[in-house]
Amino acid sequence: MVGQSSFKLSELSHTFKHLKFYTSMHFLPEKIENYLVAHSQEEPQILQELTKETWQKVLNPRMLSGAFQGRVLSMITKLIQPKNILEIGTYTGYSALCLAEGLSAKGKIMTIDKNEELETLQNKYFEKSGFRNKITQFVGNAIEIIPTIDEKFDLVFIDADKSNYINYFHLIIDKMNAGGIILSDNVLWSGKVVEELDPKDTDTKVLLAYNKLMNEDVRIETILLPIRDGLTISRVI
Repeated sequence: MVGQSSFKLSELSHTFKHLKFYTSMHFLPEKIENYLVAHSQEEPQILQELTKETWQKVLNPRMLSGAFQGRVLSMITKLIQPKNILEIGTYTGYSALCLAEGLSAKGKIMTIDKNEELETLQNKYFEKSGFRNKITQFVGNAIEIIPTIDEKFDLVFIDADKSNYINYFHLIIDKMNAGGIILSDNVLWSGKVVEELDPKDTDTKVLLAYNKLMNEDVRIETILLPIRDGLTISRVI
């Protein structure tokens, strides 16, 4: 009985910790954010199902792009209708499916994730979506995989380990078509980018340098938007 109670308490603490972190990723007043969601396109049913299953079965479900950001990703791709998309950080496939909505008729997505255990869930929803033949999955270290991809991209979505964001940028910038779009997620990092830096916090340190790089690199023009945990849109000149 003691062991069972201890487990429940630990589970509750774990859930609360993630809920607290997830809540901290939203910077607008709750009423305003709810209004935005209510007056934006509703996410497709398949993405609602994927969200539910991710929260039921996968660790760190807060990593999902979420309904509002997902609709932003969808709108961006529909506006530019990219032929080739590279996604760095697949997770359970939610953002890949959002990005796929705006692909050109012969467009394709290459998506990379280091966690092979998520492939089954990804494939389940890729098959249900009708985009299966447009999505190519890579499992492994993106730093090693990206140089092996011989493609030019119209859109790149960076949403993986923050400590490598600068490395990812340098790997993909010469693979971008002129006018291409680079999307960078989590660039506000729960507000840590405007707080006193903990010398041991490598992720925040890298993100500070990354945000500076994206604002100053002459090859791109950038706007940082306070969407969810911060989304940077950079256009390749």
